[in-house]
Amino acid sequence: MRAAILQETGQDKLEVRDDVEAVGFGPGKVRVRLHSTGLCHSDLSAMTGVLPQPAPFVPGHEGAGDVVEVADDVTGAKPGDRVIVCWLPPCGTCPSCRRGQGNLCLTGFMNAGTPNFRFTAGADVFGFAGTGTFAEETVLPAGCAVPIPDDLPYDVAALIGCGVTTGIGAALNTAEVEPGSSVAVIGCGGVGISAVQGARVAGAAEIVAVDPVASRREAALGFGATEAVAPDALADAGQRITAGEGFDYVFEVVGKSATARAAYEATRRGGTVCVVGAGAMDDFAQFNMFELFFDEKRILPSIYGGGDVLRSYERITKLWRAGRIDLESMITHRVRLDEVNEAITQMRSGEALRTCISL
Repeated sequence: MRAAILQETGQDKLEVRDDVEAVGFGPGKVRVRLHSTGLCHSDLSAMTGVLPQPAPFVPGHEGAGDVVEVADDVTGAKPGDRVIVCWLPPCGTCPSCRRGQGNLCLTGFMNAGTPNFRFTAGADVFGFAGTGTFAEETVLPAGCAVPIPDDLPYDVAALIGCGVTTGIGAALNTAEVEPGSSVAVIGCGGVGISAVQGARVAGAAEIVAVDPVASRREAALGFGATEAVAPDALADAGQRITAGEGFDYVFEVVGKSATARAAYEATRRGGTVCVVGAGAMDDFAQFNMFELFFDEKRILPSIYGGGDVLRSYERITKLWRAGRIDLESMITHRVRLDEVNEAITQMRSGEALRTCISL
């Protein structure tokens, strides 16, 4: 089959090859024929080494497709099921899952260290986050294949698999944005736009989108932001909208210590800083002990949208079906697998909110 491969960490381009096979099928596993996958900035971060990932590997972790084969002991899926690929599946039995925090379940990470693919010549190939959705097929633990309703298009479902769930969940689950509140979202790619939509669903009165790219700022206005500014205008916006007090909620959706610091400074005393961006292990944010005590700002990291992942999938699907959120318009680029490097260039330049790759 065909798959896009990063041979070595740090390379700029993927190699699309047709001598790849999905491996590891056996007890507890399913084989999924992928139809669509999203290009997420986390994929680029894995390519550059910001996020740890053994190479060679197949990027991609936002996918949707059909189950084509199940192991004999699998009861929760059957051939023909339409599914979302869940890159961090909750096991349902660990302490985190029992607390309703399936997004913190570590069981799924056990699969990330096992090769998902192999070149026909024999060399192993990993899948990013244990999935690798830039391929025509992949073999996954059964819990990674989450059934979806027939009316949910594959490309929309793929986005729900990570970016949309991460952003909307950060607003609804982690920060618990209150009606009538003021919100700023720093970073308006696919996840940031989802945070904007989540804040709108929650009833925020003011939602300021912050991004250095003009096209992203313009797009954010169409998804519910009441105002969009460049980073150097955030302080002025906060002064004007909140009378200098600061925003009730500020979402950092970049994954940099500098933007985390900017988010903290833009938040009012007693407000909430929600850190959503996936950053590097050697990038340290600094806060002094007095300000942490005196400002009483809540700093809430949010991974995979917080809370129960499967419940988030269901809630987002219902919101989409009811017209409360717009997911189709987030897909600004639709490309074939052969065009994946062009899509990567577009994302790096800030042109794309989200690219959907057709497999």
